[in-house]
Amino acid sequence: MEKNGKFFLPPPRGDYDFKELFLRMAAAGVGRPVDKHGIPQSPWTPELLAEAISEVAASQDGIDLRTVQLWFQKNDKGISRDNIRRLARVFGCGDPQEISEWQAKLTFAQASLVAERRKTRNETSPRDADENAADPGLSIGLVLRQERTANGRGRLGLAQLSEDIFEGPRSVDLPVVVFTGAVALALISFTLGLHNIHYTVPDGSAKQVGFLWAPNWTLTFLLALPLYLGFLVEGLRTWTQEWRPRLLLENEAVGSIEGWDAKIAAATYSYWSVLIVTIIIASGYNWIVSYLIPLMTGDMGTLPVDWGRIAIVDPDAISVQGAATFSGIVFLYNAVCAYLFFTGLVIIHIVVRDYLDIAAYRGSSWLKQHGTGVERVCSFLVTFVFRCTALGLMITVFMKMESVFLVADSPNILSWLSADFRAISDDYIAQARKYDAQQSAPGLYYSFFCLLAISGVYFSASIRARSALTRANPSGRLFPSWAAMDVTMVLLTVSCLLLGEIPGFSLLSIISTVCALYLVLKPPLGHVRDGE
Repeated sequence: MEKNGKFFLPPPRGDYDFKELFLRMAAAGVGRPVDKHGIPQSPWTPELLAEAISEVAASQDGIDLRTVQLWFQKNDKGISRDNIRRLARVFGCGDPQEISEWQAKLTFAQASLVAERRKTRNETSPRDADENAADPGLSIGLVLRQERTANGRGRLGLAQLSEDIFEGPRSVDLPVVVFTGAVALALISFTLGLHNIHYTVPDGSAKQVGFLWAPNWTLTFLLALPLYLGFLVEGLRTWTQEWRPRLLLENEAVGSIEGWDAKIAAATYSYWSVLIVTIIIASGYNWIVSYLIPLMTGDMGTLPVDWGRIAIVDPDAISVQGAATFSGIVFLYNAVCAYLFFTGLVIIHIVVRDYLDIAAYRGSSWLKQHGTGVERVCSFLVTFVFRCTALGLMITVFMKMESVFLVADSPNILSWLSADFRAISDDYIAQARKYDAQQSAPGLYYSFFCLLAISGVYFSASIRARSALTRANPSGRLFPSWAAMDVTMVLLTVSCLLLGEIPGFSLLSIISTVCALYLVLKPPLGHVRDGE
């Protein structure tokens, strides 16, 4: 069979260890270029295979020839998780679906080799027996978890590269990188004198518009977004390295369900849409229209004064060039973070869809037979979705809060929130409701669209995830935390919509934020237990 100009064979049925499977495929020339008759030019040799693997792993360090030579020899040497991925790309002939199936088959073959090697070692030295060797399925699960750790580093395509950011070997550093970037911006603003800056409003009072006083730039990037990325990375790894391998443990399931790589590749248009909206429009275009042009022309139009436009009304605070440069750096950082955030929402959608595909393949009888495990994986999915989307709504609240404050008549954001909190009393309603109707901040509109996207992801994904539990146990118990999550998401949505619209909105914002933080930090993500 020819695929992409190379000789292709699907993963064979049957139980083979890695040595058996590899030597058969190498002798058949799977992945070798074919002639005009569709026949491979020659079988694989260590030199040819090492060269082919180095070509498909062009962005990496390639592979050592000695390592490939060991695969051709009769010994008990296996293959590492990184090399499983590389070899699968060769045998899969560049097709994402076939690569995914070959990864699974090679992983099972490696697991068989590991189990056989352990069995031999335990027979010669019983005291060195591993408690996991008695459970071949667990060994397969462990190898599958290893195989997914660095999946796709050498692949091309925006979708695959984006997924690798969250699941690659350095993904655990992502929250730290975002936090460090926010700290760097704060230090730069301090050196420029923009961290704590006032300007005089028309009535003669001073208003605080410093960079460090803006919750959408401080609380978002120092707290909410790092937490979001941390939970996203943890949840994605838990799914791809623990739950998904367990659900696909039986050989007959592998190859019958669309692979994870294929699902990621199928979302390419979604990733490109996110890239265009977040980087080109929401960040690039927004910076040009809201900051660069006003700074160059000296005309803010209906835009309010903030740390980035302070040079227009107070040239002594910072030069126009300095304000344009710093705001450009901030929006470049914002572009990257916004892309990470919304690609995270795409990944959440893919994870839930992946589970539903597996559940549909398994069928209702299988779901009912494994009711306890289904409950745990559904609980994991709902918690995973809630944690990420709740933090997303908190970020949206911070964004709108800063935008509304900029058009409010208050000396600083804390005084504004305090006045609104006391607006429950009629004596403070007039003070809390002073807004400049002639000014408008772009964040008011961006926050609304963010609200729609995040709320839509939560309610769509969580409802679909729970549907599998309903099929497994129609009279199943209701998880109290799920109802609390739903109520909290509704409170966050309502508080965002009413922010600045009614007196006392700050009370609702505080209640919803506290509830969200409690539920986000309280429930642990479900992990696979022994025997499930």
